[in-house]
Amino acid sequence: MLDYKNLLNPEQYEVVKCADGSALVLAGAGSGKTRTLVFRVAYLLEKGILPENILLVTFTNKAAREMLDRVAELLQHEPKGLWGGTFHHVGNLFLRQNAFRLGFVPNFSILDQADSESLIKKIMTARNLNTRGLTFPKPSVVRAVLSYAKNTNQTVEEIASTEYGYAPNVGQMIAQIGEEYEKNKKISSAMDFDDLLFYWLKLLIDFPEIKQKYSEQFKYILVDEFQDTNYLQAEIIRHLSEKHGNVLAVGDDSQSIYSFRAADIQNILNFPKSFPNAKIFKIESNYRSTPEILRLANDSIRHNTHQFKKNLKPVRGHQQLPILIGSRDENEEASAVVKKIMAYYRCSENYCDIAVLFRSSFHGAQLQLLLSQYSIPFVVRGGMRYFEQAHIKDVLAYLKIWSNPADQLSWERVLLTYSGIGEKKFDAIWAKIKDLPDLNAVLNFDFQLKGEAGISWQKIVTVLRKINSLEKKIRGFIAEAVEIVIENVYEAYLKNSYENYRDRLDDLEQLTNFVAGYDDLDKLLADVLLSENYAEANEQNKNTVVLSTIHQAKGLEWKFVFVIGLRDGFFPHYKSLDQPKQLEEERRLFYVATTRARDELTLTYPIRSFSFKFGDVFGKPSMFIRELDRSLFVVQGKPPFEENEDGEKVVYVND
Repeated sequence: MLDYKNLLNPEQYEVVKCADGSALVLAGAGSGKTRTLVFRVAYLLEKGILPENILLVTFTNKAAREMLDRVAELLQHEPKGLWGGTFHHVGNLFLRQNAFRLGFVPNFSILDQADSESLIKKIMTARNLNTRGLTFPKPSVVRAVLSYAKNTNQTVEEIASTEYGYAPNVGQMIAQIGEEYEKNKKISSAMDFDDLLFYWLKLLIDFPEIKQKYSEQFKYILVDEFQDTNYLQAEIIRHLSEKHGNVLAVGDDSQSIYSFRAADIQNILNFPKSFPNAKIFKIESNYRSTPEILRLANDSIRHNTHQFKKNLKPVRGHQQLPILIGSRDENEEASAVVKKIMAYYRCSENYCDIAVLFRSSFHGAQLQLLLSQYSIPFVVRGGMRYFEQAHIKDVLAYLKIWSNPADQLSWERVLLTYSGIGEKKFDAIWAKIKDLPDLNAVLNFDFQLKGEAGISWQKIVTVLRKINSLEKKIRGFIAEAVEIVIENVYEAYLKNSYENYRDRLDDLEQLTNFVAGYDDLDKLLADVLLSENYAEANEQNKNTVVLSTIHQAKGLEWKFVFVIGLRDGFFPHYKSLDQPKQLEEERRLFYVATTRARDELTLTYPIRSFSFKFGDVFGKPSMFIRELDRSLFVVQGKPPFEENEDGEKVVYVND
């Protein structure tokens, strides 16, 4: 038998030994929750529970493999027969044995995302709906709406309206496409990934004997990252655990940040209601961060109303307080970050131990340019570099054409986003464009395009004529060109082409503000190109600074962490300021960001930003900074606020 008492801390040991029945384990950041789960599984097996009587579900294949490998390592043998893996993996195993009851063959096909979109595209084409995203949502967006509705147990029409902003008639049409999509899958005996959960739950509800069989079999159910479960996943666990009631849910409500993926924080908050007499354990000993970092994180998250109260307790010794740096604007903010990164490097620290985290991808744009200029290698984690994103490249393509009408790749990028223009049509158009002397000649040339292609070409001509008429000596002319593209054609295309179009629209608004700082179009395009070339040249470099959105950084950690863009409207996002539920998720996002740091945490904010529409915009440091106890951080430069005679915090807004 393993010596559990000496291998675990007291909090972990209590869970491993005493978690029979329904139990909720609130495992704080860096507290060793995976270790606790692994030892709990090993403990059950050593107690004589058969592997096939244990179900262990988590959210990523990597996490599942790691847990099962660590169980085998502890026991010195592989526990064959244990049901373990992601929800979708286990759902697939379940349905292979039982889907025939719903009219599917046992060897039913599984559609990946591309397969699903292809089937939806065929349905849309048959209905004569535009599939290029110009007059109706693209198949990828339709699939996303259908998926979100299924995973949250809401109607398609409701999701299309509330989450995507579509008019009622569009929502109704998507619902009709969804009905036909379901019929087509059934005829082909195929399921998509959402169906692996949907039909798993349907079998448990519609067939009592199935539910009884598996509820009897799974004597112990363990769920990792319970705060990230959606409606279907939580209901599956509830039904499967009815017989024995031994369900162990591990998670941290303070790290619930994926509502945009249909995760529902109420699943973990309501666990004691869903499972009466549930035991609640807290694992609060943090092995990752310094006491100073944890005090700041604890002080921040306590401002949330809807939560289980926790208090991360440091295991490590004291070091320095987190640092707060205020800057005049985003340029100065990026410069301050780069200077500190260079200082770390001069002290023999590795670039790969440094991460810069931000709320939205556009916050990293200025920093990416500056890192390139100083030859500091960086990698963007879990996503594309700002200037490499499709929507940024699409809009910049119009500027490249304006600068150089002989740019074939930019013409191709622009033309192929329009209906009626495919590869062959583009080749024919380009064959004529390349022989024309300048942009005016192109815009006045008769390409003899008919039908949809002709209508699309006229839209392109209209936009490029407006851009070409701008006076290049007037300050802000580049930003005005970007606005012309967005307002005349690209915003509508964006809405119908991307499920996260609102985030991409924010990106483009910030692109407008960013390019407004240039009065030389060629210099702008050269800076962007050089930044991208430098980043690509360092893609294989292992020793790079990590730039990441906070969502992508969850579960990771670094020695030195910067959290930038901490200004009201940026972080928390302006759309959450008057919505308490969303504001609490934003605060949880800040909590996740701060708890990624092991040794040093630096928070930065710009007092001023430039908006092409409104000019210089001054703002307050983020409310997440202002609500912190002043003793929890040190300020470099002028303090962000002071208290007046009435005890109110007064924000410094200095030029």
